[in-house]
Amino acid sequence: MRQLIKVIAAVMLVLALVVPLVVQARDIPAPTPPADGELAVVLDVTDGDTIRVDRGDGGNERLRYIGIDTPETVKPDSPVEPWGPEAAAANKKLVADQVVLLERDVSDTDRYDRLLRYVWVEGPDGWLLVNAELVAQGLAEVRSYEPDTKHDRYLRGVEDAAREAGAGMHGSETPAGDDDNVIDQILDFLFG
Repeated sequence: MRQLIKVIAAVMLVLALVVPLVVQARDIPAPTPPADGELAVVLDVTDGDTIRVDRGDGGNERLRYIGIDTPETVKPDSPVEPWGPEAAAANKKLVADQVVLLERDVSDTDRYDRLLRYVWVEGPDGWLLVNAELVAQGLAEVRSYEPDTKHDRYLRGVEDAAREAGAGMHGSETPAGDDDNVIDQILDFLFG
């Protein structure tokens, strides 16, 4: 089992290095964090594409990531979908209890009154667009909803690269067994 984890971790590391190169090779410029972004504290991770944030006013607002959709884990009257728990775990690993930079597109909220934002987190290598990272890991699919399509071309390039690399849900029909929780182990191995 330990050997399998090492092999999977090595593959994930290669994907983390290769996916950005493939996207750059397609001449799709990587976005940069906005100078006018808004800082917020992540209070809770609801699932793979929804979090709760405080934008500095003591609030507790629901926020939906723009441009992506992850498998369901908390939708009422719906079963937990394959890769949903892995997407939620990856999102939690990326943003839980972090100060993040929020980037607005055109719309402020969706029809459910959730904030719509691209979410950036600062790491040791600079700023990371969380929306794109979840797509790169094969844990989210690109979903475009007009008029909020500012980073659509980039996200689609990342998705194409993830699909070609067989990342996450693009590599198999269902994730590894929940008993071993291999995805969480890989994330812990790679990111401490």
